[in-house]
Amino acid sequence: MRRLRFVGWIIAALIAVLLVAITATIGWRPFVGPKTRPLTDRTFTPTPERLARGRYLSENLLHCFACHSERDWTRHDVPIVDGRKGAGTSNFPLKDLPGDVRPPNITPDKDTGAGNWTDDQLARAIREGVGNDGRALFPFMPYENFRYLSDEDLASVIVYLRSLPPVRRAIPKTELIFPVKYLIRSAPHPLSGTVPAPDLSTPVKRGDHLVTLGGCRDCHTPQHNGQRMTELDLAGGFFLRGPWGEMASANITQAPSGIPYYDEGLFVEVMRTGSVKARKLSQIMPWWIYRGLSDEDLKSMFAYLRTVPSVAHRVDNSKPPTACTRCGFSHGAGDQN
Repeated sequence: MRRLRFVGWIIAALIAVLLVAITATIGWRPFVGPKTRPLTDRTFTPTPERLARGRYLSENLLHCFACHSERDWTRHDVPIVDGRKGAGTSNFPLKDLPGDVRPPNITPDKDTGAGNWTDDQLARAIREGVGNDGRALFPFMPYENFRYLSDEDLASVIVYLRSLPPVRRAIPKTELIFPVKYLIRSAPHPLSGTVPAPDLSTPVKRGDHLVTLGGCRDCHTPQHNGQRMTELDLAGGFFLRGPWGEMASANITQAPSGIPYYDEGLFVEVMRTGSVKARKLSQIMPWWIYRGLSDEDLKSMFAYLRTVPSVAHRVDNSKPPTACTRCGFSHGAGDQN
């Protein structure tokens, strides 16, 4: 009897240690599901102003159709395949992801798209990372950036998405590997209040907001286990493999190993043409999205980038990948850091 009691105490102690360990590390979200807020019945009234603003944001800054459309990666400007705008893709081009990531059909088709989603379901997915069925969205959907979309800009985006021609095209759901499919349940965080219009009173403040929404750090800051290396903010080295080949993102700080030779005119030219003079950029750099931004917005982005602290980190895709002790990855010129 004493032995059974002793074994029971040991089991209870182990369970207690396990519970404490889970609470202190990954938390309980992977087991119970993502944090969500109750859906509301709010709707966004279409207006010409919202339609125009939503088109501008969706097509030129937020990358909606970079992921949610099939594109022709054999061409430098990566055009959308005819009839597939917003219709999703089951053949996502970025390799090395933890499973099969399939951006869904977001056209208003009622059977295969988002036609039956409420406005608030769309709003929650875009800014909070929770799908219409309550599941956590893989954070490659940049809802952590889109949290900073103002309420009015969010309304404009949804009004524009509702205006797309419906495309009947069923896309299988994303299937992630274990344990990622459970760990991402910790990523969504509900928005409990309003998101006001940002302070755009100076080019630097405007550029900061645009760089955040445009997801520049998602590629130009290396990551480990989904966490950005803040000490290498915008210093490049994040490895990206796909139909464009194998590329590491560039250092876009003002360090000598970055882009100190850029001026405002060259920055705008590169974003418009996808070329740095005679050198063409890889298609994975979405200049073909940013080229539709206004001169004011592009110049503001450059003004902000000029204020980012310089970080010494040499990345050169013309050279074979070598181990880099600075970022922990292998990329061109890695051995020169």
